[in-house]
Amino acid sequence: VVNARSGKVDIIDANLLGNATTATAPLALNNLDKLGELDVAKDVGLSFMGSVNSVSISGNLLAAAIERGDAAGNKTQANGYVAFYQLNGNDTPQYLSAVEVGALPDNVVFSHDGKTVLVANEGEPNQDYSVDPEGSVAIIAIADGKPAATATLVTFTEFNQGNARYNEITKDIKINGPMATVAQDLEPEYISVSPDNSRAFVSLQENNAIAVIDIGNAKVAKILPLGFKDYGLDVNKIDASDKDDMVNLQAYAGVYGMYQPDTVASYRWNNADFIVTANEGDSRDYAGFSEEARAGDLTLDPNHPQFAAAKDKTQLARLKVTKSMGDDDNDGDYDKIVSFGARSFSIWTADGQQVFDSGSDFERITAALLGNNFNNNNEENKGDSRSDDKGPEPEALALGKIGQKLYAFIGLERTSGFMIYDVTNPFDVHFVDYVVNRDFEADFSIDTDTGEVKGDASLAGDLGPEGMKFVSAEKSPNGQPLLIIGNEVSGTTSVYQIKVQQP
Repeated sequence: VVNARSGKVDIIDANLLGNATTATAPLALNNLDKLGELDVAKDVGLSFMGSVNSVSISGNLLAAAIERGDAAGNKTQANGYVAFYQLNGNDTPQYLSAVEVGALPDNVVFSHDGKTVLVANEGEPNQDYSVDPEGSVAIIAIADGKPAATATLVTFTEFNQGNARYNEITKDIKINGPMATVAQDLEPEYISVSPDNSRAFVSLQENNAIAVIDIGNAKVAKILPLGFKDYGLDVNKIDASDKDDMVNLQAYAGVYGMYQPDTVASYRWNNADFIVTANEGDSRDYAGFSEEARAGDLTLDPNHPQFAAAKDKTQLARLKVTKSMGDDDNDGDYDKIVSFGARSFSIWTADGQQVFDSGSDFERITAALLGNNFNNNNEENKGDSRSDDKGPEPEALALGKIGQKLYAFIGLERTSGFMIYDVTNPFDVHFVDYVVNRDFEADFSIDTDTGEVKGDASLAGDLGPEGMKFVSAEKSPNGQPLLIIGNEVSGTTSVYQIKVQQP
């Protein structure tokens, strides 16, 4: 499990899971022991090593992605590394080597056959935007259980203005960093390898797009713009205000959300690949440049259908939106209100055509079950406090097959808990359950920037599901399918046993 800021990876003893029973007090349960840790920053042995952002295992090989700063004080703008370890049963993992990749390696994954490691190098700018590394995807070959000494970097320079593929960057792909080239602006976030290991689907979260990588040829096959979610439709209703003191899901014509997925997954159905996305949303908000505004701050076209609602803080005025999109006719006022994220999960074809979206399900279901505690923050118990931002913020995602059915598990970063959907047939998707291990009455606050905690945050349960791993029954220590969740804000690792009621 990544212990991000420490530059380490924690090793947790899973032996207990072989005979674990249902937790009687899950909020306070603490029954998995820490066996040890990998000091990745120390093992790599270079200066300015930073956080470990991702860890992945294939067979007896472990890969950990670690970011690196520079001598000028930029924390993540130098090229990062992937550190490799040999797993030896119960013995301490053996450090093998570190391979240089791109700036800010945010996600590392193995191909299904274990022959390749892929790394999403996000390449975020520093705070004053004076340094903006290019985003890239690194490919590291694995032969006889050992990583290659160097990585192949797949870059996006072909898409820069004046270069051969610039015309593939459509207006729906958000490119808005100050003075940034396309290659600098594209920020790979998360990777899913296709079931046949030929392609990698890479979320470009800030850009509202997915890059498809041809792994064998180490080339960008295409960039798929994801378009916009229409909040004017009844199936897509949202609560857009944190000042209305109520659950208030409404349809707003002329208001849209960028899908902007964080985690992506993929699977095959009827000989076709499908991409699953958790549509969290993210903005560029730096000291040197910010695209963020409130809808009430925009100069709207007088004919916009929400001209009045955008001035009302109990309706749209508080909604956080981008200033970089929405002026369709370039006349200085906004014809569309465009917000961050889509408050949903979606399924797409490998060519970027949407075949399913969960619409307003997440807000509608959590509002019904949690009441005014829906759209809660993960740093304190304050219901409805994220309605003006990105709602429940679906971020974590895992797919798992149980019996003959495939399920999607989607973690809600802010509200906490996870949704379960049957996605066996991408054209016939069904909601199954919402599971949450959080006490919304606990009195606490956590400053995630400083680490300061007020009150007893341990009473709140699991906060901020960030990463998920599904364990199939045949690989599980107790013969039952498991879902392992890393919760970023509470700093907890949760393990759920999944029992599906058969019809």
